[in-house]
Amino acid sequence: MHSAVLLIEFGAIILALGLLGRFAGRFQFSPIPLYLLAGLAFGTGGLLPLGTSEEFVAIGAEIGVILLLLMLGLEYTASDLVSNLKTQYPAGLVDCALNALPGAAAALLMGWGPVAAVVLAGVTWISSSGVIAKVLGDLGRLGNRETPVILSILVLEDLAMAVYLPIITALLAGVGWAAGSLTLAIALGAAGAVLFVAVRYGRLISRFVSSDDPEKLLLVVLGLTILVAGIAQQLQVSAAVGAFLVGIALSGEAAEGAHSLLAPLRDLFAAVFFVFFGLHTDPASIPPVLLPALALAVVTACTKVATGYWAARRAGISVKGRWRAGGALVARGEFSIVIAGLAVSAGIEPSLGPLATAYVLILVVTGPLTARYAEPVAALVGRVSRRRDAGKPEVQPLPPSLTSEVIDADAVSPRES
Repeated sequence: MHSAVLLIEFGAIILALGLLGRFAGRFQFSPIPLYLLAGLAFGTGGLLPLGTSEEFVAIGAEIGVILLLLMLGLEYTASDLVSNLKTQYPAGLVDCALNALPGAAAALLMGWGPVAAVVLAGVTWISSSGVIAKVLGDLGRLGNRETPVILSILVLEDLAMAVYLPIITALLAGVGWAAGSLTLAIALGAAGAVLFVAVRYGRLISRFVSSDDPEKLLLVVLGLTILVAGIAQQLQVSAAVGAFLVGIALSGEAAEGAHSLLAPLRDLFAAVFFVFFGLHTDPASIPPVLLPALALAVVTACTKVATGYWAARRAGISVKGRWRAGGALVARGEFSIVIAGLAVSAGIEPSLGPLATAYVLILVVTGPLTARYAEPVAALVGRVSRRRDAGKPEVQPLPPSLTSEVIDADAVSPRES
């Protein structure tokens, strides 16, 4: 009986996602906001709460994030990653300054204290790699010139999480410097080891994975990715970082074959991830914190657009590409919820969880919209501004005789007049 209910619930979710995706495709916009709204409808406090399939959906959501980052990593080589990180690290510093400070300032203004300020700074800082990867794929921008800039910022954020998460965990637990330093050292060592293996031994890994049989290739790539992601997460490194680096390590025929085989699985589990995000949000907890969450979302959406624009301009990208890069970075998601969840579990501030949830929901819905429309809206504003300037009457120069008279008049001293 339990398995029958599980199949019915999960089948209903998949069917609903398929219909929503078809609806979004007909009107040519990203289905992510509709997936999130479906999660709200099926979640706690929603119209039709699920009873038995929530745990299964949670596992599917984790696989969805892993596959999204794996597929994003397959688009680039290890040399591309290293060169982009070397050239784009200033953008990572600008990203941290522009987007973490508003969250910290908001927490201090609301009187939540320094620990909550560090937590909310992380919530507003980190963009959603999963959402952005999905949006870039939906919009067909994976091959655009600005995409490596976006990717570099996302990777820098994910790698920064290897430092940030152990620190925030130690702060929330109130542990000493020794235990916190040990956790941080393990996280940094694990991230460095995975990156070194991906860059140094990528060809060997590709040779090991490569197979003419699609079934074997699919099983080996999927198994290796989930294994590395699990080990990375166990060592306090993001599972998303581990999956992304596996994708970076694969190249040539292995990467091309894996990409074609895994694309349908990515789309399926990515949709489940966005539904799961909505499942854990009680709609009744959002209205009391909606106004501060909305204000924080507006400010940090602008700072993210500014971050992407600055980074793309620094990389020599055209103006259109700069706006596309800025708009693509707006969405927040999985990391923000994880960070807020740690604080809520530690009992730091009761209102922090609902605020973070409302904040992420606002930006995860508007993020796909800004990714699609930031560049055309900026172009429209530019055209309107140019037309307005063109419509202004030109200032005609004075005739030479009048000019000399004005000069002479100005030259007269007050005493002479």
